[in-house]
Amino acid sequence: MTKLLPMNRRSFLQTTVSGAAAIGFVPSLFSTPAAAQAALTVGFIYVGPKDDYGYNQAHAEGAAVIKAMSGVTVVEEENVPETVDVQKTMESMINLDGASLVFPTSFGYFDPHMLEMAKKYPDVQFRHCGGLWKEATNPMNTGSYFGYIGQGQYLNGIAAGYASKSKKIGFVAAKPIPQVLQNINSFLLGARSVDPAITCQVIFTGEWSLAVKEAEATNALIDQGADVITCHVDSPKVVAETAAGRGAFVCGYHANQSPLAPEKYLTGAEWAWGNVYTKFVTEAQAGTPLGNFVRGGLKDGFVKMSPLGPGVSEEARKKFDATLAEMMAGSFSVFKGPIKDNKGGDAVTAGQAFAEDAIELESMAYLVEGVVGSTS
Repeated sequence: MTKLLPMNRRSFLQTTVSGAAAIGFVPSLFSTPAAAQAALTVGFIYVGPKDDYGYNQAHAEGAAVIKAMSGVTVVEEENVPETVDVQKTMESMINLDGASLVFPTSFGYFDPHMLEMAKKYPDVQFRHCGGLWKEATNPMNTGSYFGYIGQGQYLNGIAAGYASKSKKIGFVAAKPIPQVLQNINSFLLGARSVDPAITCQVIFTGEWSLAVKEAEATNALIDQGADVITCHVDSPKVVAETAAGRGAFVCGYHANQSPLAPEKYLTGAEWAWGNVYTKFVTEAQAGTPLGNFVRGGLKDGFVKMSPLGPGVSEEARKKFDATLAEMMAGSFSVFKGPIKDNKGGDAVTAGQAFAEDAIELESMAYLVEGVVGSTS
Protein backbone atom coordinates (compact mmCIF):
# COMPACT_ATOMS: atom_id res chain seq x y z
CA MET A 1 0.00 0.00 0.00
CA THR A 2 1.40 3.37 -0.98
CA LYS A 3 1.33 6.00 1.77
CA LEU A 4 0.76 9.58 0.64
CA LEU A 5 2.66 12.12 2.74
CA PRO A 6 1.21 15.59 3.36
CA MET A 7 3.05 18.26 1.40
CA ASN A 8 2.86 22.04 1.62
CA ARG A 9 3.91 24.41 -1.13
CA ARG A 10 7.42 24.79 0.35
CA SER A 11 8.27 21.08 0.14
CA PHE A 12 6.42 20.75 -3.16
CA LEU A 13 8.54 23.48 -4.71
CA GLN A 14 11.74 21.85 -3.50
CA THR A 15 10.88 18.39 -4.85
CA THR A 16 9.43 19.66 -8.12
CA VAL A 17 12.32 21.95 -8.92
CA SER A 18 14.85 19.25 -8.01
CA GLY A 19 13.16 16.68 -10.24
CA ALA A 20 12.82 19.05 -13.16
CA ALA A 21 16.38 20.27 -12.82
CA ALA A 22 17.63 16.66 -13.00
CA ILE A 23 16.34 16.39 -16.57
CA GLY A 24 17.31 19.96 -17.40
CA PHE A 25 13.79 21.33 -17.81
CA VAL A 26 11.92 23.78 -15.56
CA PRO A 27 10.07 26.30 -17.80
CA SER A 28 6.58 25.12 -16.79
CA LEU A 29 7.23 26.45 -13.29
CA PHE A 30 7.38 30.04 -14.48
CA SER A 31 4.53 32.22 -15.71
CA THR A 32 4.89 33.58 -19.21
CA PRO A 33 4.92 37.34 -19.86
CA ALA A 34 1.55 37.05 -21.58
CA ALA A 35 0.01 35.34 -18.54
CA ALA A 36 1.46 37.95 -16.19
CA GLN A 37 -0.12 40.74 -18.24
CA ALA A 38 -3.52 39.05 -18.47
CA ALA A 39 -4.12 38.75 -14.73
CA LEU A 40 -2.62 39.63 -11.36
CA THR A 41 -1.73 36.90 -8.89
CA VAL A 42 -1.24 38.09 -5.32
CA GLY A 43 0.37 36.10 -2.53
CA PHE A 44 -0.38 36.37 1.19
CA ILE A 45 1.72 34.70 3.89
CA TYR A 46 0.65 34.41 7.54
CA VAL A 47 2.71 33.41 10.56
CA GLY A 48 -0.30 31.83 12.27
CA PRO A 49 -3.76 30.46 11.41
CA LYS A 50 -6.11 32.62 9.34
CA ASP A 51 -8.89 32.23 11.92
CA ASP A 52 -6.94 33.35 15.01
CA TYR A 53 -9.33 36.23 15.86
CA GLY A 54 -6.27 38.47 15.62
CA TYR A 55 -3.34 39.64 13.51
CA ASN A 56 -3.49 36.89 10.90
CA GLN A 57 -7.28 36.92 10.63
CA ALA A 58 -7.24 40.67 10.02
CA HIS A 59 -4.90 40.18 7.04
CA ALA A 60 -6.88 37.20 5.76
CA GLU A 61 -10.06 39.29 5.88
CA GLY A 62 -8.23 41.89 3.79
CA ALA A 63 -7.16 39.22 1.31
CA ALA A 64 -10.78 38.06 1.04
CA VAL A 65 -11.79 41.53 -0.15
CA ILE A 66 -9.46 41.49 -3.16
CA LYS A 67 -10.47 37.94 -4.10
CA ALA A 68 -13.65 39.51 -5.45
CA MET A 69 -11.76 41.92 -7.70
CA SER A 70 -11.81 41.26 -11.44
CA GLY A 71 -8.68 39.65 -12.85
CA VAL A 72 -7.20 38.90 -9.43
CA THR A 73 -6.08 35.49 -8.18
CA VAL A 74 -5.12 35.17 -4.50
CA VAL A 75 -2.81 32.47 -3.15
CA GLU A 76 -2.32 32.09 0.60
CA GLU A 77 -0.33 30.08 3.09
CA GLU A 78 -0.76 30.12 6.85
CA ASN A 79 1.40 28.95 9.77
CA VAL A 80 4.67 29.87 8.05
CA PRO A 81 7.53 30.39 10.56
CA GLU A 82 9.76 33.48 10.48
CA THR A 83 12.61 31.34 9.11
CA VAL A 84 13.95 30.31 5.71
CA ASP A 85 10.57 28.58 5.33
CA VAL A 86 9.01 31.89 4.36
CA GLN A 87 11.57 32.28 1.58
CA LYS A 88 10.51 28.90 0.22
CA THR A 89 6.87 29.96 0.38
CA MET A 90 7.58 33.19 -1.51
CA GLU A 91 9.54 31.30 -4.17
CA SER A 92 6.70 28.84 -4.52
CA MET A 93 4.12 31.58 -4.98
CA ILE A 94 6.29 33.29 -7.57
CA ASN A 95 7.45 30.22 -9.49
CA LEU A 96 4.45 27.90 -9.21
CA ASP A 97 1.57 30.37 -9.05
CA GLY A 98 2.99 33.31 -10.98
CA ALA A 99 2.57 35.82 -8.15
CA SER A 100 3.89 39.26 -9.04
CA LEU A 101 2.74 40.99 -5.84
CA VAL A 102 3.52 39.35 -2.49
CA PHE A 103 2.48 40.36 1.03
CA PRO A 104 4.61 38.62 3.70
CA THR A 105 2.58 39.95 6.63
CA SER A 106 4.57 39.03 9.75
CA PHE A 107 7.18 41.29 11.39
CA GLY A 108 10.03 38.77 11.20
CA TYR A 109 9.55 38.07 7.49
CA PHE A 110 11.20 41.34 6.48
CA ASP A 111 14.92 40.92 7.16
CA PRO A 112 16.56 38.90 5.75
CA HIS A 113 13.81 36.81 4.15
CA MET A 114 11.76 39.26 2.08
CA LEU A 115 14.84 41.33 1.25
CA GLU A 116 16.63 38.24 -0.09
CA MET A 117 13.68 37.31 -2.29
CA ALA A 118 13.35 40.89 -3.55
CA LYS A 119 16.95 40.84 -4.76
CA LYS A 120 16.44 37.47 -6.43
CA TYR A 121 13.15 38.50 -8.10
CA PRO A 122 13.48 42.19 -9.06
CA ASP A 123 10.35 42.09 -11.24
CA VAL A 124 8.14 41.05 -8.30
CA GLN A 125 6.72 43.61 -5.87
CA PHE A 126 6.94 42.83 -2.13
CA ARG A 127 5.09 44.80 0.55
CA HIS A 128 5.60 44.10 4.26
CA CYS A 129 3.32 45.02 7.15
CA GLY A 130 5.22 47.36 9.45
CA GLY A 131 7.49 50.37 9.20
CA LEU A 132 10.84 48.72 8.48
CA TRP A 133 11.43 49.86 4.88
CA LYS A 134 14.26 52.37 4.41
CA GLU A 135 14.75 54.18 1.12
CA ALA A 136 18.51 54.43 1.44
CA THR A 137 19.14 50.73 1.98
CA ASN A 138 16.21 48.56 0.83
CA PRO A 139 15.31 47.50 -2.75
CA MET A 140 12.76 49.66 -4.55
CA ASN A 141 10.59 46.61 -5.32
CA THR A 142 9.96 46.35 -1.57
CA GLY A 143 8.05 48.53 0.84
CA SER A 144 6.14 48.81 4.11
CA TYR A 145 2.56 49.62 5.03
CA PHE A 146 1.01 50.17 8.45
CA GLY A 147 -1.77 51.99 10.26
CA TYR A 148 -2.13 54.38 13.17
CA ILE A 149 -4.08 52.00 15.35
CA GLY A 150 -3.15 53.84 18.55
CA GLN A 151 -6.14 56.05 17.71
CA GLY A 152 -8.28 52.96 18.11
CA GLN A 153 -6.65 52.10 21.43
CA TYR A 154 -7.44 55.62 22.67
CA LEU A 155 -11.10 55.00 21.79
CA ASN A 156 -10.85 51.62 23.53
CA GLY A 157 -9.64 53.57 26.56
CA ILE A 158 -12.68 55.84 26.51
CA ALA A 159 -15.00 52.82 26.59
CA ALA A 160 -12.85 51.25 29.32
CA GLY A 161 -12.84 54.44 31.39
CA TYR A 162 -16.62 54.50 31.59
CA ALA A 163 -16.94 50.76 32.22
CA SER A 164 -14.32 50.43 34.96
CA LYS A 165 -15.56 50.44 38.54
CA SER A 166 -12.20 49.70 40.15
CA LYS A 167 -10.38 52.49 38.26
CA LYS A 168 -7.84 49.84 37.25
CA ILE A 169 -7.52 48.62 33.69
CA GLY A 170 -5.11 45.99 32.34
CA PHE A 171 -2.98 45.45 29.24
CA VAL A 172 -1.42 42.16 28.10
CA ALA A 173 1.51 43.04 25.82
CA ALA A 174 3.99 40.97 23.84
CA LYS A 175 7.15 43.08 23.65
CA PRO A 176 8.07 46.63 24.73
CA ILE A 177 8.71 47.95 21.21
CA PRO A 178 7.58 51.51 20.27
CA GLN A 179 4.31 50.48 18.58
CA VAL A 180 3.25 48.41 21.60
CA LEU A 181 4.22 51.17 24.05
CA GLN A 182 2.23 53.64 21.98
CA ASN A 183 -0.84 51.41 22.18
CA ILE A 184 -0.50 51.01 25.96
CA ASN A 185 -0.11 54.75 26.43
CA SER A 186 -3.01 55.54 24.11
CA PHE A 187 -5.28 53.12 25.95
CA LEU A 188 -4.59 54.74 29.31
CA LEU A 189 -4.79 58.31 27.94
CA GLY A 190 -8.22 57.50 26.52
CA ALA A 191 -9.37 56.13 29.88
CA ARG A 192 -7.92 59.12 31.74
CA SER A 193 -9.86 61.50 29.49
CA VAL A 194 -12.86 60.01 31.33
CA ASP A 195 -11.34 59.72 34.81
CA PRO A 196 -7.79 61.01 35.54
CA ALA A 197 -7.56 58.66 38.54
CA ILE A 198 -7.54 55.51 36.39
CA THR A 199 -4.32 53.47 36.24
CA CYS A 200 -3.23 50.74 33.85
CA GLN A 201 -1.25 47.65 34.81
CA VAL A 202 0.76 46.11 31.96
CA ILE A 203 2.31 42.64 31.78
CA PHE A 204 4.72 41.72 28.97
CA THR A 205 4.72 38.06 27.92
CA GLY A 206 7.91 38.29 25.83
CA GLU A 207 6.48 36.78 22.64
CA TRP A 208 3.76 37.53 20.10
CA SER A 209 1.96 34.24 20.65
CA LEU A 210 2.16 32.44 23.99
CA ALA A 211 -1.32 31.26 24.95
CA VAL A 212 -0.43 30.00 28.42
CA LYS A 213 1.40 33.18 29.42
CA GLU A 214 -1.40 35.32 27.95
CA ALA A 215 -3.94 33.49 30.12
CA GLU A 216 -1.69 33.80 33.17
CA ALA A 217 -1.16 37.51 32.54
CA THR A 218 -4.89 38.13 32.12
CA ASN A 219 -5.69 36.33 35.36
CA ALA A 220 -2.92 38.18 37.19
CA LEU A 221 -4.24 41.55 36.03
CA ILE A 222 -7.77 40.70 37.18
CA ASP A 223 -6.43 39.37 40.49
CA GLN A 224 -4.81 42.79 40.99
CA GLY A 225 -8.14 44.54 40.47
CA ALA A 226 -8.29 45.31 36.76
CA ASP A 227 -11.86 45.06 35.47
CA VAL A 228 -11.26 45.98 31.79
CA ILE A 229 -8.60 44.20 29.75
CA THR A 230 -7.07 44.79 26.33
CA CYS A 231 -3.92 43.52 24.66
CA HIS A 232 -1.33 43.69 21.89
CA VAL A 233 -0.50 40.08 21.02
CA ASP A 234 -1.00 38.20 17.75
CA SER A 235 -4.20 36.46 18.80
CA PRO A 236 -6.36 38.16 21.47
CA LYS A 237 -8.59 35.07 21.64
CA VAL A 238 -7.15 33.71 24.90
CA VAL A 239 -7.12 37.15 26.53
CA ALA A 240 -10.73 37.88 25.54
CA GLU A 241 -12.09 34.51 26.63
CA THR A 242 -10.14 34.46 29.89
CA ALA A 243 -11.13 38.01 30.83
CA ALA A 244 -14.80 37.51 30.01
CA GLY A 245 -14.78 34.21 31.88
CA ARG A 246 -13.61 36.09 34.97
CA GLY A 247 -16.32 38.75 34.58
CA ALA A 248 -14.07 41.52 33.25
CA PHE A 249 -14.86 43.70 30.26
CA VAL A 250 -12.80 43.34 27.07
CA CYS A 251 -11.53 45.81 24.48
CA GLY A 252 -10.40 44.08 21.31
CA TYR A 253 -7.40 44.42 19.02
CA HIS A 254 -6.52 43.47 15.42
CA ALA A 255 -9.94 41.98 14.56
CA ASN A 256 -13.43 41.74 16.04
CA GLN A 257 -13.48 39.45 19.09
CA SER A 258 -17.10 40.20 20.06
CA PRO A 259 -18.24 36.62 19.20
CA LEU A 260 -15.90 35.38 21.95
CA ALA A 261 -17.38 37.62 24.65
CA PRO A 262 -20.70 39.05 23.39
CA GLU A 263 -21.82 40.50 26.73
CA LYS A 264 -18.42 41.75 27.89
CA TYR A 265 -16.94 43.10 24.65
CA LEU A 266 -16.98 46.92 24.75
CA THR A 267 -15.39 47.70 21.36
CA GLY A 268 -12.11 47.04 19.60
CA ALA A 269 -9.37 48.61 17.49
CA GLU A 270 -9.38 46.72 14.19
CA TRP A 271 -7.33 46.79 11.01
CA ALA A 272 -9.15 47.56 7.75
CA TRP A 273 -6.60 45.87 5.48
CA GLY A 274 -9.16 45.29 2.73
CA ASN A 275 -8.99 48.99 1.87
CA VAL A 276 -5.19 48.96 1.84
CA TYR A 277 -4.90 45.82 -0.26
CA THR A 278 -7.50 47.11 -2.72
CA LYS A 279 -5.39 50.23 -3.23
CA PHE A 280 -2.20 48.23 -3.84
CA VAL A 281 -3.91 45.81 -6.25
CA THR A 282 -5.65 48.58 -8.18
CA GLU A 283 -2.32 50.34 -8.64
CA ALA A 284 -0.58 47.13 -9.69
CA GLN A 285 -3.27 46.34 -12.27
CA ALA A 286 -3.03 49.86 -13.68
CA GLY A 287 0.77 49.73 -13.89
CA THR A 288 1.04 52.58 -11.39
CA PRO A 289 4.10 52.50 -9.10
CA LEU A 290 3.26 51.17 -5.64
CA GLY A 291 4.13 53.30 -2.63
CA ASN A 292 7.15 52.20 -0.64
CA PHE A 293 6.09 53.62 2.74
CA VAL A 294 2.31 53.68 3.04
CA ARG A 295 0.45 54.61 6.22
CA GLY A 296 -2.89 55.92 7.42
CA GLY A 297 -5.32 56.04 10.31
CA LEU A 298 -9.03 56.02 10.91
CA LYS A 299 -9.81 58.83 8.45
CA ASP A 300 -7.71 57.09 5.76
CA GLY A 301 -9.56 53.79 6.12
CA PHE A 302 -6.57 51.83 7.47
CA VAL A 303 -8.18 51.34 10.90
CA LYS A 304 -11.76 50.84 12.08
CA MET A 305 -13.59 50.24 15.34
CA SER A 306 -15.68 47.26 16.35
CA PRO A 307 -19.35 48.07 17.03
CA LEU A 308 -20.02 49.21 20.58
CA GLY A 309 -21.21 46.40 22.82
CA PRO A 310 -24.07 46.21 25.33
CA GLY A 311 -21.77 47.18 28.21
CA VAL A 312 -21.17 50.67 26.79
CA SER A 313 -23.33 53.32 28.47
CA GLU A 314 -25.10 56.13 26.62
CA GLU A 315 -22.72 58.67 28.15
CA ALA A 316 -19.77 56.62 26.95
CA ARG A 317 -21.25 56.35 23.47
CA LYS A 318 -21.55 60.13 23.20
CA LYS A 319 -17.93 60.76 24.14
CA PHE A 320 -16.75 57.88 21.98
CA ASP A 321 -18.64 59.17 18.94
CA ALA A 322 -17.52 62.77 19.47
CA THR A 323 -13.85 61.76 19.74
CA LEU A 324 -14.12 59.47 16.73
CA ALA A 325 -15.58 62.35 14.71
CA GLU A 326 -12.60 64.55 15.65
CA MET A 327 -10.20 61.80 14.59
CA MET A 328 -12.01 61.33 11.30
CA ALA A 329 -11.70 65.06 10.70
CA GLY A 330 -7.97 64.91 11.39
CA SER A 331 -8.20 67.40 14.24
CA PHE A 332 -7.39 65.18 17.23
CA SER A 333 -4.04 64.53 18.91
CA VAL A 334 -3.78 61.62 21.33
CA PHE A 335 -0.54 62.95 22.81
CA LYS A 336 -1.15 66.48 24.13
CA GLY A 337 1.05 67.98 26.82
CA PRO A 338 1.66 68.11 29.60
CA ILE A 339 2.25 64.36 29.92
CA LYS A 340 4.66 62.79 32.41
CA ASP A 341 6.20 59.39 31.91
CA ASN A 342 5.82 56.77 34.64
CA LYS A 343 9.24 57.65 36.04
CA GLY A 344 8.34 61.31 36.59
CA GLY A 345 10.02 62.78 33.52
CA ASP A 346 8.47 65.12 30.98
CA ALA A 347 7.21 63.00 28.08
CA VAL A 348 5.22 65.75 26.34
CA THR A 349 5.58 69.31 27.57
CA ALA A 350 2.75 71.82 28.00
CA GLY A 351 1.69 73.26 24.66
CA GLN A 352 3.00 70.32 22.64
CA ALA A 353 0.65 68.07 20.68
CA PHE A 354 1.68 65.25 18.38
CA ALA A 355 -0.26 63.63 15.60
CA GLU A 356 0.15 59.87 15.63
CA ASP A 357 2.41 59.98 12.57
CA ALA A 358 4.85 62.34 14.29
CA ILE A 359 8.46 61.21 14.30
CA GLU A 360 8.57 61.67 18.08
CA LEU A 361 6.15 58.79 18.45
CA GLU A 362 7.92 56.48 15.99
CA SER A 363 10.67 55.84 18.53
CA MET A 364 8.53 55.90 21.69
CA ALA A 365 10.49 54.39 24.57
CA TYR A 366 8.42 55.39 27.59
CA LEU A 367 5.23 54.52 29.40
CA VAL A 368 3.06 57.41 30.52
CA GLU A 369 2.29 58.33 34.11
CA GLY A 370 -0.33 55.96 35.47
CA VAL A 371 0.98 52.86 33.67
CA VAL A 372 2.17 50.36 36.27
CA GLY A 373 4.84 48.25 34.61
CA SER A 374 8.33 48.40 33.17
CA THR A 375 9.84 48.29 29.68
CA SER A 376 12.98 46.55 30.98
